[in-house]
Amino acid sequence: MNAVILLLLALVLSACTTMGPDPSRKAVEDFVEANQLERVDKARTSHTGGGFSRINEYYVIFKARDDYLFEFTRRCFELRDNTVIVPDKREDPNWIHARFDTLRGCRIAKIYALDEAHVKEFETLGEAPGDRN
Repeated sequence: MNAVILLLLALVLSACTTMGPDPSRKAVEDFVEANQLERVDKARTSHTGGGFSRINEYYVIFKARDDYLFEFTRRCFELRDNTVIVPDKREDPNWIHARFDTLRGCRIAKIYALDEAHVKEFETLGEAPGDRN
C-alpha cells in the first residue's frame, strides 16, 4: 500500500516539475485587466515586418515600431512547432488588423498596445518569486 502511495506521489511531483513555463490564459487576462491595457483595432508593422514572441497558445507579443499583445480567437496549436512566427498574407502590408488578419492560420481576436514595462512584466508572468536567480 505504501509503495502505491509513493508511486502516485512521485508521478504527481514529476508532473508538477515538467509543466511548461507558459503563463495561463487567466493570468494574461488578469494582467490585461489590472493594467487596463488599451485595446486597438490594428498594429503598425515595421519595414522588417517585426518579431513575435509566444506567451502561450492564446497570446503572442508583436514587436515592431511599438509593442502589441495579440489575443487569438481560439487556441493556436500552430505556435507549438518552434518555427519562426510570421503573419499570413494580408491586404495591407503596413498594418495587422484584429478580427481580419491571421498569424500562422490563427485569427487575431484582439490587439492591445503595450509599453516596454508591460513587455518586461510578461517575461516574468507566471513565475514564482525567486525563480530567476
